[in-house]
Formats: sequence, C-alpha cells, structure tokens
Amino acid sequence: LSVGIGFGLQAVVNNFVSGLILLLEGSLRVGDYIELQSETGLAGVVREINTRATVVNTNDNVDVVVPNSELVTTRLTNWTLRESIARMRIPFGVAYGSDKEKVKEVAMAAAGDVEYVLNNVPGRRPQLRLYNFGDSALEFHMLLWVSRAGVRRPHRIRCHFLWALETRLLEAGIEIPFPQRD
Repeated sequence: LSVGIGFGLQAVVNNFVSGLILLLEGSLRVGDYIELQSETGLAGVVREINTRATVVNTNDNVDVVVPNSELVTTRLTNWTLRESIARMRIPFGVAYGSDKEKVKEVAMAAAGDVEYVLNNVPGRRPQLRLYNFGDSALEFHMLLWVSRAGVRRPHRIRCHFLWALETRLLEAGIEIPFPQRD
C-alpha cells in the first residue's frame, strides 16, 4: 500500500517541486508570452502560476492548465522574459528578374501598414534581406520589430504583413512565383 501511494504521489510531488522552481527562479512570470516546444505546440499568455500547474491563455482565448513539470522539463520559449519587444522573421519570394530595390520599397511600405510594427525606432526599423537564390524565386526575409502587444500576436502580424505585401506586390506588378516543373 505504501509503495502504491508513493508511486501515485510521485507526479504530484514532481509538479509541486517544479512549481516552487518556477516561482523562485523567475524565468516565468504572469503576463509573459510563452511557446512550448512539445507535441501540442502550445503558445499563449501566462495567467496564473500555481504550485501544481500553470494556466496559459492561448491566442484563441482558451485557458490551458499545464503541469509545472512540463514547463520545467520541456523546451520553453519566453518571448517577453527580458525584453518587451521582439523581432519577427517573415520569409517570402519574388520571381527572378524582379527589381530588388522596388521589392524593398514595396516590402517597407507593407510593413508600415501593419499594426504593432515599430517603424520609427532607431535600430529597430524593418529590414529586408535577400536570403537565398531559390529554385523558382529570389527568397527574402522581412525582419520586423514588434511591440509587446505584437509579440503576443505573432500569427496576426505575419498574416497582416503577408496580406499587405501581396496587395502591394500586385499593385507594383511584381510577380510571386510558383514552382515550375517540366
């Protein structure tokens, strides 16, 4: 009976000790935007840190109760631990033969259309980098610095930027390529 109770309490004690580690260590605070590298791929804002479990509110406004042992043992990305802003990297491609300066002008204008992007902060302005010569495209990375509110909405930033970029590329007559196979 004692052995059975011991095995039964093992998970509870593990979560309790992990909760104490989280509370004392300070690597996770209420209000932080986190992303778990587990099979669930959970991302959201920490609402509560308790001794047994932590409550994370996802971007879909769903509260998920995560055992503290998972937060301690799984790789955890805390987007807002030390800094209130973060840089996002959004890849895209254009057809070979496109004017790179025109692409840069269009991408910068699209970045200006996106809420939460820091466009006028010295050292934190959007940047466009030619990343690779792909099979069917010139591949670029758009680097966007976003505010704390934007850090909590990474998919929204990406979607809004790509929407604005596609609109502006069409207006400028710049082609978005597709794989061409023979």
